Amino acid sequence: MMNKLSIPAKEEQDLHIAKHIEPETLPAIIQPVMALAQTDSEKDMLLLALLTAAGSCMPNLYFRYGLTGKKYFPNLQCFIVGSAASGKGIANLALELVSKVHEAQPLVIAGDSSYPGFYRQLEKQNGRGYIHESEGSVITDVWRSSVANYNTALRKAAEHEPVTRNRANNSSVIACPQLSVLLTGTFSQYKALVPSIENGYFSRLLTLIINDQQAFSHRYVEPGSGRNGVMRVAAEQLYGLYEHLYFCKPMEFALTADQRTRLGQHLENAYPMLMQLLGSNFHSVVLRMAVQIERIAMILSALRIQSTDRFTDRIQTGLHCSDADYQAAEMIGNKLMLHMAAAYKMINGVEEAAVPKVQVLDQRQVLLSLLPAEFESKVLVEEAKSQGVPARTAFRWNEKWVEEGVVVKIKQGHYRKRLACA
Repeated sequence: MMNKLSIPAKEEQDLHIAKHIEPETLPAIIQPVMALAQTDSEKDMLLLALLTAAGSCMPNLYFRYGLTGKKYFPNLQCFIVGSAASGKGIANLALELVSKVHEAQPLVIAGDSSYPGFYRQLEKQNGRGYIHESEGSVITDVWRSSVANYNTALRKAAEHEPVTRNRANNSSVIACPQLSVLLTGTFSQYKALVPSIENGYFSRLLTLIINDQQAFSHRYVEPGSGRNGVMRVAAEQLYGLYEHLYFCKPMEFALTADQRTRLGQHLENAYPMLMQLLGSNFHSVVLRMAVQIERIAMILSALRIQSTDRFTDRIQTGLHCSDADYQAAEMIGNKLMLHMAAAYKMINGVEEAAVPKVQVLDQRQVLLSLLPAEFESKVLVEEAKSQGVPARTAFRWNEKWVEEGVVVKIKQGHYRKRLACA
């Protein structure tokens, strides 16, 4: 049993995402949009929203995963949980990002749809779509009617499984739905959507929890400049990428051999630790996170396709992931897994607050668990970076581990965990 370590609350609860990514390392298309966010929470919400929206505009792009080589596409389904006045409205910039694509080729599907209406629209759009709702209750309210409940269709779409419709006079199948979903709302709206941890949608729905309340500020924008200008340019650039992918032949995305090994080993190490802390019902989140991380890496990589690439054969043989994009994707996935651990506790009734504090896992315990039995300082820094923990903080934690006897210093820069922590 691992020792429970004392740790400053501020460090333990640092579950922000975007602040651990250097802005200039993000794809150029979204850098100016990200600059519109002012707080760490706004940046987190905006980053997740932009990745979700952008992924809906990437046709003919896929990767293969698992022993069967099943195809997965860049479609994320996400829910941002926050109280009133937490700044969730910034996520609506994602809808502006896809506006140009939607004008040219219908993409957005209203959350307030009956099942037949939802199905017809998805079918008309060749199985591709983007649902964006700033109030999660829009969907849960309409789902109270049995004829309007398309929860099963969303779960199937998350895995690109066939969605069917059977009527007396006709029947049809959407063989491979590619649907992106971005919802924001309060915890009560989230829990209405995912009422229990046994609900299959829980592990498929990436969750981000925001505890902050936005301070009042005057944010006036000069006509023809500021936010409007930034979003217009970004929407045009995304449309250019969409047009290129739409007309090119199907393109396979792939992690490098080292990245695949890293992802497999990382989640294999995380699995038993998370099962011990949260219980076996959390296993589906860990298993599906490998696909989510690779989806995020694929979206980041695709956003880097430049206009000059569209007229060459440079990427026609396939799209590959840089180490920087893989590291960012892995860190985003790791942080979201901690947020989903908090949601797991919330749904299970452990927390009753409107938006419970994210206090589920001790990040120092998580980092220590993921380190190998023997590790060097370089490995400590690399693993800490994947968890969004600054190197200075990781070194400070390691010093504390040595003091507390859970880690033994073999020599300078070389350490061994005691058996209880291995």
